Amino acid sequence: MRVRSLERAARVAGGATASALACALVAAGGTTWGGPASHTAAAATAWVTLVAIAAAVRRMRFTPPSARLQRVSFWMRIAPAAIDIEVSLALIAGCGAAVQATGGQDSPLYPLVYGVVAFAAAFQTRAAALLAIVGALALEAAAAARAGFAPAAVAAALLHAGFITSAALMHALFLRGLFTRLRRDHAVRVEDELRRRRESSRDYRLIAAALGAESRGPRARPDEEEALVAGSAEVIGASIVHTLDLVKRALSARTAVLLWLDERGDGLRIKEAQTDVDWIACGARVPLAGALGAAVRDRALVSLPHARPGQVPYYDGGGSEAGGPLVALPVCDGPHVRGLLCADRAPGAAAFGDRDADFLARAGQQIVHAIHAEHVFIAVERAKYEHERFYHASARLGRALTLDQVMDTAFEAASEIVDCDLAVITLFQPENRRHRVYSARHRPGVPPLVGPLDLAGLEFRDNAGLVSMVVKNRHYLPASGELRDDAIPVWTRKVKLRGAESLLVLPLVSADEAIGTLTLASRERHRFRKDVREMLGVIANQVATSLQNAMMYKKMETMATTDGLTGLTNHRTFQERFAQLLERSARHGHKAAMLLLDIDHFKKVNDTYGHPIGDEVLRQVAQVLGKAVRVIDIPARYGGEEFAVVLESTDLPGALNLAERIREDVGRLEVPTDKGPLTVTTSIGVAAFPDDATEQPALIERADMALYHAKQGGRNRVVSYRDFSAERSGKTRAAS
Repeated sequence: MRVRSLERAARVAGGATASALACALVAAGGTTWGGPASHTAAAATAWVTLVAIAAAVRRMRFTPPSARLQRVSFWMRIAPAAIDIEVSLALIAGCGAAVQATGGQDSPLYPLVYGVVAFAAAFQTRAAALLAIVGALALEAAAAARAGFAPAAVAAALLHAGFITSAALMHALFLRGLFTRLRRDHAVRVEDELRRRRESSRDYRLIAAALGAESRGPRARPDEEEALVAGSAEVIGASIVHTLDLVKRALSARTAVLLWLDERGDGLRIKEAQTDVDWIACGARVPLAGALGAAVRDRALVSLPHARPGQVPYYDGGGSEAGGPLVALPVCDGPHVRGLLCADRAPGAAAFGDRDADFLARAGQQIVHAIHAEHVFIAVERAKYEHERFYHASARLGRALTLDQVMDTAFEAASEIVDCDLAVITLFQPENRRHRVYSARHRPGVPPLVGPLDLAGLEFRDNAGLVSMVVKNRHYLPASGELRDDAIPVWTRKVKLRGAESLLVLPLVSADEAIGTLTLASRERHRFRKDVREMLGVIANQVATSLQNAMMYKKMETMATTDGLTGLTNHRTFQERFAQLLERSARHGHKAAMLLLDIDHFKKVNDTYGHPIGDEVLRQVAQVLGKAVRVIDIPARYGGEEFAVVLESTDLPGALNLAERIREDVGRLEVPTDKGPLTVTTSIGVAAFPDDATEQPALIERADMALYHAKQGGRNRVVSYRDFSAERSGKTRAAS
């Protein structure tokens, strides 16, 4: 890579360096003739001349590097500017050498310098123009220095510098200003022409307003294309038939026929015909020879007063029934001949005249216009179809709330714009500079372009792959939408695309930051044309915004439903989910249980160790609860140092076993403090549904009574409401 970089540097900067050295040689007076160093001056002049000629030849043969090379190589990126700089400096050096060889500051060739400066200011890049001006002024300063800054030399140098600056400014202002004005006038003319066409076509169906997408049934893209082509072919065919019928009637012809060039361009086929005879060679290939061949070859009308047999080849038998007048006119679409419009009369009829030829020419123009109109109509309908899908995709993205919904909608939105075989969304984690494949979708029914297991859960570092480059540059790749170099990895080198011809990796940009990528791949070539890339780019931006909104929605939902200190469900959400669980349990006849926990002597912990240590105790107890329960259970911070757990489909013995395990795990906790390790205990009350209560408030009350009894009985205990009730009943009987 280093050798290749050095080669590119030498190739790109070598010419500019040689031109700069030539300027330095001229500035040093090395090309000044006369005296004992004439041979040296001659050699220096010859070298400078060769440098100038080589620069001009290199500029004429220069081809700008491809966009891909310019992206990957600094030297290829500056090559267009470097070649202009080389030419500017070489021409300045050549003119300076010519001036020195013919008299120095008094040389009659001095206007050449002004011409080179004017050329650079008008036509070359700003850097090249600036260096040309600086080089010319530097030669003037060097000439004055070599003359010892004599007053005459300084005056001449200042005069020349003024002319050089004036020439550069005038050409920069006038010529560049002229180009700018011409471009602006051209844009205005194009806009005026488009507006005129829109206004003149309002009454036609080219841009007639159709019913909205909501009034039509869903259309698959292939069905839409097929319907468009079939409908346009029908309209064009009807228009051609009508035109041929008019030609036949107006020219009193026996037959009017449109012959169309085949794909190879060496034969004709009958497109449509209107005739009074029944020996038309329908479907036959008409050879491009004779009078018809001459009409196509010369692009000129051919009129025969009496066609001989074989000169009317669109009849069966090569025109054995011919003998009458024949006229054939090329149907041209711009510079291209598309076919022939022919008419013939019965034997003995009058030959076709100039008025007939003029009418035939107008009919041919009408046929071309009808075909163009349908092409425009298809383009408009195709764009309308794509924009309808674009609108619906955007609307669905706006309604997506969760991350999974956004992912699914993003894939659906992309498929509305273009058919693809693979779609992958990656998210970028700026804190550790890693990318993660969040979701992927493969086209069903076809072999996958990438093994599904290769992408599942894939996480990779910020590397040289396309995904990483797109996130860094915030611009889609490849620029053409075509996979030209499969050696460049998309995600990592271990994950290969197999059989993909079209590829597009789009950045997901939100708030000017790339948060991930949307990668689309297809087996078909030219799938992601320019207008499709533009629409997909807008969709990608909306996907990024929707992802950010979904993340924010998830964060806000988490903040609204969880306790900020412990991460457990907060009190309000706990009550809602508890009610739903009891309703579900009652409906299906399942059991449930509630645990109410209280950290023993928690106030003493806060008073002795401080609230930060108390908060850490609450967090660690919450972690114990989170690890002990199942996904279907509901652990929550009930308030203060109290916690609650609702166990679904759990009877009383199961709840008591879990409560004992939680009590033991809490007792094993050690919280480091400045005063040594801190251990805490917990008291737990348990109530069962529906044995102890069937209503939510009553069940909470029963659990609270059991918890109170556990604390009254010495703390660090688990007590069920059933045990509490039995003990209370025993005391009551004893008192009686």
